[in-house]
Amino acid sequence: MRIATLSIGDELICGRVTDTNSGTIAALLIDHGLRVQRHFAVGDNEQDIIGALLDLSRTSDAIIVTGGLGPTADDLTAQAAARATGRRLVVNEAARAHLRDMYGKLASLTVCRLNDKQELIPAKTTLIPNPTGTACGFHLMHNGCFMFFLPGVPSEMIRMLNETVIGFIQERVPHKRVIRMAHFDIYGLSEPETDERLHGVARPELGLHLGTCVSFPWLRVTLRAEADSEEGANALLEPASGEVRSRLADSIFSEGTITLDEVIADLFRQRGLTLALAESCTGGMVAQRITELPGSSAYFLEGAVTYSNGAKIRQLGVSPELLRDYGAVSSEAAAAMAKGIRRVAGSDLGLAITGIAGPDGGSEEKPVGTVFISLAAQDGCWTKRFRFGITRSQIRIKATWTALDWLRRYLLMKG
Repeated sequence: MRIATLSIGDELICGRVTDTNSGTIAALLIDHGLRVQRHFAVGDNEQDIIGALLDLSRTSDAIIVTGGLGPTADDLTAQAAARATGRRLVVNEAARAHLRDMYGKLASLTVCRLNDKQELIPAKTTLIPNPTGTACGFHLMHNGCFMFFLPGVPSEMIRMLNETVIGFIQERVPHKRVIRMAHFDIYGLSEPETDERLHGVARPELGLHLGTCVSFPWLRVTLRAEADSEEGANALLEPASGEVRSRLADSIFSEGTITLDEVIADLFRQRGLTLALAESCTGGMVAQRITELPGSSAYFLEGAVTYSNGAKIRQLGVSPELLRDYGAVSSEAAAAMAKGIRRVAGSDLGLAITGIAGPDGGSEEKPVGTVFISLAAQDGCWTKRFRFGITRSQIRIKATWTALDWLRRYLLMKG
């Protein structure tokens, strides 16, 4: 079945609000063997809505529309749907009863004439119940295309989609496909490197697809297997997943929904090790990520933002002569910082970052983006020079992610 989504609202077109509904719908449908083929968005303009509905109905078997069912003057979806399909806009008694019932449940709802607008639904349509909001949805058929109209409020839309729309569509799919997916989150490889390593894994002719999505500064690789049965989909997906794991190896930090921060937290708990941080150019960004998760006090002892040379000398015991001879942004300084914070905190691991985030302060020898990361432990101290990003924000984010990934790789090695 060819399915499209249509998101309505000026706030989406103007960039004030990010459209999450279309992605949510696609993700929920694919879990039921249904795949969205087109996403579309228009503003609160009746003619644009009508045009989008008519255009999509020519190339789609079903359209899921979100937004524009509220009580205000710019909520035009019901009116546009009526005109696009040649129906009258009429008072729907079931919608009226629902609205009156919600008045009683939502004590904060101010009853005014504007709310009566939500009673107006195109004629010859079927209502879609909304258990949590005032705006009922509705669905109809036009030119052989099913059209579903849902509120734009994500929590209301998701419940109505799950309870009504998905089942309705599934009953009308003559040849059901099973879709299974596997996700691999990776760090440390560029998109071209990843693509080269995974060459030949995808087999589109068999129903096995592979895609790479950049979510700076990490990548997500997705395998999608489509078959007539669950056994067939798994037979495609499982060996391909093993191949991805083999080719990307320890660049994969997660499979599924767990974040890099959560992976590191779990590894620290498993290894029973402790950590202290000394940050310069990242200004505490690594510490913020570590302490964002509850329970981090079990392994994170302390962090120092030693931005100035004086702070490095005073708090970490870095030698003034070392800073004079090699500079604050150097492998020598980074190693001294890592060893210093480990000694001061009494931690198992000491991690340090020093660099030039810009936009000023770079030189020919050490341009903006130069960052040194050092990890000190009982079994050694490792330091490496990096060149990150273009903007100050990119440099700091990449430095933070690389430092965290160093921790992940070290903890995996210790296991």
